[in-house]
Amino acid sequence: MDLLKDPVNDRQVKTLKPPPHRPLSRNLMFPDKLKNKPDWKLLRDHLQKEGRIAKEDLFKLVADCNKLLKNEGNVLYLQDPLTVVGDIHGQYYDLLKLLEPKVGGNPENTKYLFLGDFVDRGSYSIEVIILMYAIKLNFQNSVYFLRGNHECRQLTAFFNFKEECLYKYDQETYEMLMDSFDLFPLACIINSKFIAIHGGISPDLKSIEDIKKIERYHEPPRQGLFCDLLWSDPVDQEQGYLDTAWKSNEVRGCSWFFGGDSANKFLQRNNLISIIRAHEAQLDGYKMHRWNGGQDFPVVITIFSAPNYCDVYNNRGAVIKFENNTLNIQQYQYTPHPYLLPNFMDIFTWSIPFVAEKITEMLYNILQTDIQGDDDEQISESDIQQFKQLTKQTGLQKQSTTGSSQGAQKNTEKLKNKIKFVSTMMKMQRTLREERESIIQLKGACPDKRLPRGILMKGKDAINDQLADFTTAKSVDLINEKMPYAQIPQESIQIKKPSTQRKK
Repeated sequence: MDLLKDPVNDRQVKTLKPPPHRPLSRNLMFPDKLKNKPDWKLLRDHLQKEGRIAKEDLFKLVADCNKLLKNEGNVLYLQDPLTVVGDIHGQYYDLLKLLEPKVGGNPENTKYLFLGDFVDRGSYSIEVIILMYAIKLNFQNSVYFLRGNHECRQLTAFFNFKEECLYKYDQETYEMLMDSFDLFPLACIINSKFIAIHGGISPDLKSIEDIKKIERYHEPPRQGLFCDLLWSDPVDQEQGYLDTAWKSNEVRGCSWFFGGDSANKFLQRNNLISIIRAHEAQLDGYKMHRWNGGQDFPVVITIFSAPNYCDVYNNRGAVIKFENNTLNIQQYQYTPHPYLLPNFMDIFTWSIPFVAEKITEMLYNILQTDIQGDDDEQISESDIQQFKQLTKQTGLQKQSTTGSSQGAQKNTEKLKNKIKFVSTMMKMQRTLREERESIIQLKGACPDKRLPRGILMKGKDAINDQLADFTTAKSVDLINEKMPYAQIPQESIQIKKPSTQRKK
């Protein structure tokens, strides 16, 4: 793990250690003493320093883990003590915090269940997957994964995981990881009393046996039980009330909202107490849906483990800790992470707004040489006359001064509009430059690369208002909770169910 050299001693921030110079060597990653298992602690520290591993070693890591995943049933059965983790979303440095003994627990002596959504949104999804797979290979009987709605081709292409794979590796690596996600189990029964899933229940879900019958080794469909387990949501109503048993989920663009009536019927029918799920950002990292009254056990518990989600939500992360048939919530704050330009942008692309601002400023000064102030919505007649004279001298005036008065007036309006347009462009470019950091944060909540309409024209205050609190950030980001409409080619791995008896 040789660090990047600094031969001319010109590294500006000398207190920050440089990243490793080369990928971690195979003999260090898979030492003989561990009998072909990865050294997860060394990997953890190497990735924390922004190190990489070779492509062939990543393929070996995933292939070894796939052998475990494909032999697990659709439904896992676990007993406490157990730590249940919600969405991680590529936030590697927060994952390191989660794995500390005082938060989730050291993987060496802690049983873990992860409810999915390991990837997308954050910039370190590859690192999250590498560490998670390495830990699972070391602790095969105490670390388990469930599939989230982001472990699919459609969402990873729409958000940033595919782009991250192409930036750090290549298309083949992306396709290999998608095939691996097809192997993840879908649900878990905890202590014979709780069902853990990523999203929620479904009108097609009558018993646990229905989940066991799903053919899971492919891209999740846009409707049906498989889809609902990953996408459905509890209704956001204090008593869990719905006019009907199920309501179309317009927020997600697929699946359903379910309320207290549907949830209670499912739990009673299957002799369960509560539904534990992830899938939704929460200000405190969790939410207890006490639809049967404040004294009763929550019908649904939502857990979310990505603090300061997308670097703008200002929420806490949380995990659920089961021990001796008791349930406790452990919260934690976010951990600072290395700064990356948005969408893995290089410095030259990132600098385009600065260059564009200067070019626009030059054009503006050519069109009008003496405009006072920043707000150019009002253009005086003297400015227009001066501009007309200038354009006449440089041959840009297309209409003769001897033309009709109507034509002259029309030309004047065109010139006036040109000046207004360039003035508006200058204002937007100035906002881009002066509020670059805030805009990057705001775009973190808008992975479709589009800022809210008109935000640049409103200036600094409007941008800061958008980043003010959890509720506003969640509102801005709401459009990204929907299943994308664009159809992504859904090539999936085809694996026959193992002939041997699966662990239930």
